Amino acid sequence: MRPVLLLLTCLGLSFPSFATISESHGYAQFGTLKYPESFTHFDWVNPDAPKGGRVQLMASGTFDTLNPYTFKGTSPIATPGFYQYGITELNEPLMVGSGIYDPSGDEPASAYGLIAETVEYSDNHSWVVFNLRESARFHDGKPITAYDVAFSYRTLVKDGHPRYRTDLKGVKRVDILNRHRIRFVFDTPNNPLLIMRLGELPVLAQHYWKDRDFKATTFDPPLGSGPYRITEVQPGRRVIFERVKNWWGADLPVNRGKYNFNRVEVEFYRDSTVAFEAFKVGEFDFYIEHQAKNWANGYQFPAVLRGDVIRAEIPHQIPTQTQALFLNGRRALFDDIRIRRALGMMFDFEWTNRALFYGSYKRSESYYPNSDFAATGKPEGGEWLLLSPYRDQLPPELFTDAFKLPRTEGRGIPRETLRAALSLLEDAGWKLTADGLRDKSGRAFSFEILLVNPGLERILQPYVENLSRIGIQARLRTVDSAQYKQRLDQYDYDVILTTLSQTLSPGLEQLLYFHSSQVDVKGGRNYAGIANPIVDDLIAKLLSAKTRDEQVAAGRAIDRVLLWNHYTIPNWYISHHRVAYQNRFAHVTTPPYTLGLRAWWLTAQEKSK
Repeated sequence: MRPVLLLLTCLGLSFPSFATISESHGYAQFGTLKYPESFTHFDWVNPDAPKGGRVQLMASGTFDTLNPYTFKGTSPIATPGFYQYGITELNEPLMVGSGIYDPSGDEPASAYGLIAETVEYSDNHSWVVFNLRESARFHDGKPITAYDVAFSYRTLVKDGHPRYRTDLKGVKRVDILNRHRIRFVFDTPNNPLLIMRLGELPVLAQHYWKDRDFKATTFDPPLGSGPYRITEVQPGRRVIFERVKNWWGADLPVNRGKYNFNRVEVEFYRDSTVAFEAFKVGEFDFYIEHQAKNWANGYQFPAVLRGDVIRAEIPHQIPTQTQALFLNGRRALFDDIRIRRALGMMFDFEWTNRALFYGSYKRSESYYPNSDFAATGKPEGGEWLLLSPYRDQLPPELFTDAFKLPRTEGRGIPRETLRAALSLLEDAGWKLTADGLRDKSGRAFSFEILLVNPGLERILQPYVENLSRIGIQARLRTVDSAQYKQRLDQYDYDVILTTLSQTLSPGLEQLLYFHSSQVDVKGGRNYAGIANPIVDDLIAKLLSAKTRDEQVAAGRAIDRVLLWNHYTIPNWYISHHRVAYQNRFAHVTTPPYTLGLRAWWLTAQEKSK
């Protein structure tokens, strides 16, 4: 990092006369970068990993577009777990490390230059300049310029998925200083997170898109600039990536040791049972297991017994995604916190874990499992200071008790829990009768749990039966992925079981998930319809955090308020990868914050096949 004292008036900015300008090969939201300017590769890769060979992968579900940036359609990266492979249809961003394109393996809240060679910013974080590499090229050989970056920003904000308008909010203007230098000026100073989000900006080719409909779905592979290009597409079923020869970014420190396969073939499977059977007979090379039952009982096939397939549990420190039953707060039925709490009491995780999951999981008691941001114990320190102004608006127990979900012995819901749930429901105006739970007008208490994965039916059917014991009529409905997406985009559901991705450095995505401004945004991700001014205030504190300690305190405060309001019924998580793979791959190590398959390679004898 090279601090320089400059006249800001030279930049045309109306800030104080002098400020410290930092220029660096990377950017750390808090503290310092782990890797110095002279670094040659990340610690967890083999910089001399051999290139070559073919790898076959499976993906879940289907896709109906290769444009990952718009509201319409589902592209490969949007299918479950696809991002873990590290090879996608996404365009390369300005920087890597903090976004989904190439997440950091061994440090949080840091990014290093990719298309951008260096980044400059003022000490009050009121603007940022990206200096682009003159060597950066699109796959057609044309250089990547500041004009492409400006075009990408404006196009994504105007015509991209609504999340881009939120992620990139706060930019006052964009200045093209020359072909390889671009400046973003912010609406307000002290916005270090916006620098990170702008670094994640995917750079689109202006000359490619200017005469095309950006909002339309397409099976024409868009022009990229990364290590792979799509060479074959079978809509909804198959995508083939081939490594780009003489790729401009191959020798950059952020890329050395990565992207080692010459050809990556991805087959899409709608049914996980069919997919696993295909893996067993060698149809593809990796299987990331998501079913505890299958992990416990399904790996006694000959290839495993011979040692041709390796089965591994790999510990990690990745913040686990928020997985829960989301109660749609837009529905009047779920307005009352007593109702939401009672519904949560009827979910018997201990029985589910014992009977269905072979004891594999831990109960989620946080929106940020397996991370520093989980609100454990009682609030203290910085978290307590953030929560104390709202003491009169929060449950008093939030300050005196650790949040705990009801527990059973794994043999069913005990009677005292049933009585407690019925008492809460009665207080909320619902009474158990011979015909079930009814309100004063005689209306039945009923709702639908909308699913897209039929495998979840066996997991949730016991919950439905538990609800029936207190007169609640719940029903499961499984629909296809297209209908499911449409209904989610329009918030046309009562309850869904879904996930929210979490990161090492929670930021603007928390606004997308939990802020009141997102309640009516079609295609948004505030699935529970949360509109809580306290949560809104705490998210603002999170986004304005100046230190890691402030960020952690704000995250824990958000977590605690969400938990005590019972907007969801938390599910479960694990803190290790469950991976099976053909015994012809090698890697250095698995870093704590990513699975890191982009740094694996084929052994010499297999590479030559």
